[in-house]
Amino acid sequence: MRTDLIRNTTLTIAALAATTVGIAGPAIAAQATPAEKATTITTDRSNHGERELKVDYEAQPNFYYCGPAATRNALSVIGKNIDVDAMARQMGTTENGTNSINDITPVLNKETGANTYHSVEIKDTKADDRQTGTLRADIVRTIDNGHAVVANIAGSATDTDGGVHSYEGGHYIAVTGYRDNGDTVTIADSANPATASYDIHVDSLADWIASRGYATS
Repeated sequence: MRTDLIRNTTLTIAALAATTVGIAGPAIAAQATPAEKATTITTDRSNHGERELKVDYEAQPNFYYCGPAATRNALSVIGKNIDVDAMARQMGTTENGTNSINDITPVLNKETGANTYHSVEIKDTKADDRQTGTLRADIVRTIDNGHAVVANIAGSATDTDGGVHSYEGGHYIAVTGYRDNGDTVTIADSANPATASYDIHVDSLADWIASRGYATS
């Protein structure tokens, strides 16, 4: 299997079961109800190195819709509520997942304006300081512009509260906020409403993205 930007990303049943947030399989995410939705409170402190965008969160309806769901949550920060089935068709999403971030970037551009977003690849299996610095700058700039970042991740990462999030088969997430001038970022994760939002250090996120890529404005 290729490990570059177009590496196939599938949120498999096994990957969901491997998370430490209690997901036993895709049925958990599929059973999300409006009462389980979590909305992030808008906190604009960009002058103090901190900003968080309001997310109208929605969990993914099945185990392989993480790409459309992450994109839908990302677009919700600008007030859009795009049907995930429609986006899945545009992205070519199947039960094998959404193939690459390059299939998501055009959908983001369609909804936000031509060439608003572009894809960035972290080619190596572990991000170096330059790649981490680029990611930090991209996140801060994108969020300051009122948009969210969509990232293609794989493997495990630990959030700032010590929670472990494991997606060995691959996953997509939205990045919707930052603090400490981008050293810590906020994730909107469609896999489970119980852990809809959490913070992670940007260097951990860069390693999570490594060998894949992200969409940034």
